[in-house]
Amino acid sequence: MSDNSWEAAVSTALVHPLDIDVLGADTTITSRSIDRFARAHDASHYLLIPDAVLAPRDAAGVARAFDAVRAAGRTLTFRSGGTSLSGQGVSGDILVDTRSHFRGIRVEDEGRLVRVEPGATVRQVNTRLARHGRKLGPDPASEIACTIGGVIANNSSGMACGVTENSYQTVDSLLLVLPSGTVVDTAAPDALEHLRDAEPALVDGLAALRQRLLGAPESAAFVRAQFAMKNTMGYGLNALLDFDDPVKILEHLVIGSEGTLAFVAEARFRTVEVRPRIATGLLVFTSLADAMAALPGLVTQGLATIELMDAASLRVAQGLSDVPASIAAIEVDQHAALLVEVHASNVDELSVAGDAALHQFRALPLAVEPALTTDAAERASLWQVRKGLYTAVAGARPSGTTALLEDIVVPVDRLLTTCERLIELFEEHEYEDSVIFGHAKDGNVHFLLNERFDDAASIERYRRFTADLVELVLGQGGSLKAEHGTGRIMAPFVRRQYGDFLTDMMWEIKRLVDPSGILNPGVVLSEDAESYLHDLKRVPTVESEVDRCVECGYCEPTCPSKDLTLTPRQRIVLRRDMAWAEEQGDAELVKELRADYDYEGVQTCAVDGMCGVACPVDINTGDLVRRLRAEEASKLEDGLWDAAAKGWGAVTRIGGVALTVADALPAPLVTGVTRVGRAVLGADTVPLYDAGLPRGGSKAPAQVAPADAQAVFFGACIGTMFGAEGDGHGSRDALRALLERAEIPVVVPDDAGGLCCGTPWKSKGHLAGYDRMTVRVLSSLWEASRHGELPVVCDAASCTEGLHVMLSKSLAEYPEYAGLRIEDATTFVAREVLPRLVVPAKLDSIAVHPTCSTTALGATGALTALAGAVAEEVYVPDGWGCCAFAGDRGMLHPELTASATAVESAQVASADEARAGFDAFVSANRTCEIGMTRATGKPYRHVIEVLEELSR
Repeated sequence: MSDNSWEAAVSTALVHPLDIDVLGADTTITSRSIDRFARAHDASHYLLIPDAVLAPRDAAGVARAFDAVRAAGRTLTFRSGGTSLSGQGVSGDILVDTRSHFRGIRVEDEGRLVRVEPGATVRQVNTRLARHGRKLGPDPASEIACTIGGVIANNSSGMACGVTENSYQTVDSLLLVLPSGTVVDTAAPDALEHLRDAEPALVDGLAALRQRLLGAPESAAFVRAQFAMKNTMGYGLNALLDFDDPVKILEHLVIGSEGTLAFVAEARFRTVEVRPRIATGLLVFTSLADAMAALPGLVTQGLATIELMDAASLRVAQGLSDVPASIAAIEVDQHAALLVEVHASNVDELSVAGDAALHQFRALPLAVEPALTTDAAERASLWQVRKGLYTAVAGARPSGTTALLEDIVVPVDRLLTTCERLIELFEEHEYEDSVIFGHAKDGNVHFLLNERFDDAASIERYRRFTADLVELVLGQGGSLKAEHGTGRIMAPFVRRQYGDFLTDMMWEIKRLVDPSGILNPGVVLSEDAESYLHDLKRVPTVESEVDRCVECGYCEPTCPSKDLTLTPRQRIVLRRDMAWAEEQGDAELVKELRADYDYEGVQTCAVDGMCGVACPVDINTGDLVRRLRAEEASKLEDGLWDAAAKGWGAVTRIGGVALTVADALPAPLVTGVTRVGRAVLGADTVPLYDAGLPRGGSKAPAQVAPADAQAVFFGACIGTMFGAEGDGHGSRDALRALLERAEIPVVVPDDAGGLCCGTPWKSKGHLAGYDRMTVRVLSSLWEASRHGELPVVCDAASCTEGLHVMLSKSLAEYPEYAGLRIEDATTFVAREVLPRLVVPAKLDSIAVHPTCSTTALGATGALTALAGAVAEEVYVPDGWGCCAFAGDRGMLHPELTASATAVESAQVASADEARAGFDAFVSANRTCEIGMTRATGKPYRHVIEVLEELSR
């Protein structure tokens, strides 16, 4: 970001304020610095700080926002998932948040059609469609986080959809809000009549533009050729050729217009069939030329995906921890590889198609014998090679640099020449460690550059490289943007790609639809040849835990605090913004951001680790938050927690007794006392008691060490602190009973009640106590497991994960414990105990809450398998997520759990009503069960408890 941009950004006052009466009461508006800066960052290498952030709730609210912005002489930009890479989602004026409220998904016609609002992610939609064997056509790699609004705005595609199943081809209708405030449902029978009445100049103008283009055969042929490829440069002028109805022309011009023409309040998609049987293979060639020579034949085979990796990619892949043997054994010189997949509807069809493909593969000049695998683990390993490239290169980039993921497209027969010249450009401009990969069957490749924008020499290098890139791609008859949108990065080059005649038509479209120019100026079209070099993002060095963040936003949908305070990306970028403000000497801004960051960034982070699961560069933002908590912890508080570690057994017993006493007293009395304590000592110190908390738990098990033991039983200390739901016995006692029933003798370590996974200390940043507990627990488990001979089984998933983390963090200092095997009760019981049990009568239905820990441990499958063993129907809400109870975080900040569980609890309530009541509600961790019970009013228990009762 330029210094001038920074000076403009830090002024929080709206010079031309928006009229609140025009906006309406339903639209929220904020100009707090923390809100403006947190929402300013997206996955691109541009940064503009908005003056204000609006969050309308519906199409009418967006129309009112248009009116208010126009009246104030302002402009606005829509922002949803923030995964766009070309700068189309940032604004230095008014930013409109379309993710907070536009999340509706309605499946129709048994999944053949789906209505989606712009704030829903592709993954959320596909999850709803999966039960019907359908999915969306567009398949962007960012599907975990990218939203439907962005998919339509960018006409996003992906690895398989090509130009036949993208938004342009699969959108059935759109609900549009035009800049004038006119709302158009393109599916309505009277849509054209309505549009003509409301916007006569627009209807006539679109019809005239169509005739103009049809009257220029050479230009029309050029447009058809350009859009026969993946192409997201400029406006989709092919709409003028493909449709004669002005409504349909407008609808398809909006697709790919990057928020510069209209707002899409709802999209109706025609879905595509899921072909669930898949075989994956890696074809390794001795040269890029051989790979490209084989490409036309592979395309005619109808392979679902053909992903290219150049020699540099293969060298990077060899450094990955789980690189397949077929790559590890190669002495990479000029090699290239194609990752291929065969998709089929059933096993027989896959067998025939796979055999035919292998027959063709064996005729190719390959460096490694070809093979196709249907094994899930082997397929995942092969895809990790392709997907791990971004992680490896972007994650290892020098601190202070930005990872630029670019994409281009050329005719398939020009791909070899293009890639060879691109590799030469990397060398000429001294871009080290750059890799080429992408969708070879479409002639669409991506490349990754690491660049820094804090010095003139680097910016000048970037300018020279861009000029050479433009010359290369256009010289090969390609497009400068295939999938990522024109944005700001390529807007100045639209005229270069399309020429004056077609570019002038695009400008005329812009003026027809948005005559006031209020929507996303500087995006898609720009007459400023230097605009792609303005407002470049600077990435100051902050903390080692998060410096490698690429601001992609993949972490955001799973974050439990996303609708309350901040997301992991926002927690990171605000640290960068504070560092940059300090460099600029803006003490007032630093003070303001830090004051709000304590609650929003630190106190309300659940440190659940789900962000780390989703992050492509393996960042767990909880690590940063834990360190910040450690820095903020007082010496007195740290000393008290260290003392607690010394006598943890007594502490948990006292806590359990206190809950039992509190359970016997009137709830308002106890709640009142804790409210006073929170007022005096702070909300992040004293938990808030309410009537939903259980009584205290049971005594820890006594030490036993039978000679024929088959496992070590690690009973989680939360079983002492928190009692079971209702009249149950709790997961600790239930697991012990199941092990005895299955005749599996176990060791119980000495002083089992004094052992803990360490999470209470680690999550709060009390490192001395955590280190003390680590030494005690690992030495105890090492002896109890007979030096790693026996697996250690824990009854609470979060504690199992805590033990895994404790062990992994300690191996450098205590390598002798590398032989310890720690397993969650769900996976151990599903594998070792369930086959030895009989469940005489199953329940009709059961609702399951997976947890962040079962996800991290890979144990969610075991959890649902156990649920399936006790019930005929297993229901897992599509919108499940971390409950954010997070040990005591849900008691310190109940609003966090309430926000995190809102979607899931609503889905559970609806499903419960539809079935006239589930027979049981289960999870895999006591504190998560408490959180879900509080959220839903339903009695959540550990699945182990229900299994134990039904198998008696």
